[in-house]
Amino acid sequence: MNILIINGANLNLLGVRQPEIYGRESFEDYLGALRARYPEHTIDYYQSNIEGELVDALQRADSKYDGIVLNAGGYTHTSVVLRDAISAIATPVVEVHISQILAREEFRHISLIAPVAAGTITGFGMDSYRLAVEYLVG
Repeated sequence: MNILIINGANLNLLGVRQPEIYGRESFEDYLGALRARYPEHTIDYYQSNIEGELVDALQRADSKYDGIVLNAGGYTHTSVVLRDAISAIATPVVEVHISQILAREEFRHISLIAPVAAGTITGFGMDSYRLAVEYLVG
């Protein structure tokens, strides 16, 4: 199975940005461990701080990947275009969040992506990505 993980804005700072919320591990370190856990599957990774580049990545991934794991970061709560891009592709998208967004600021409680995603996993730290991969390969 071919899986693409897409991380949005500010997630390139994992490991240094607000470690009390997001932890101290870089995503690259976590990704290595995730790939080692699923050696029979291809797990590719893309990150951008730019909304339109995330849309392009979703569109390029359609039919090339069997599943997409998306952490849109702050765009989760604001991006109609990401929602529309997910709606326009056939590849299933699992929305993930490292932190428990429902326990944070009220503006983070609404996800524009959740209604068009195959599912949402939130609040399990970096393990949220593993849980999404587990769903997709399961």
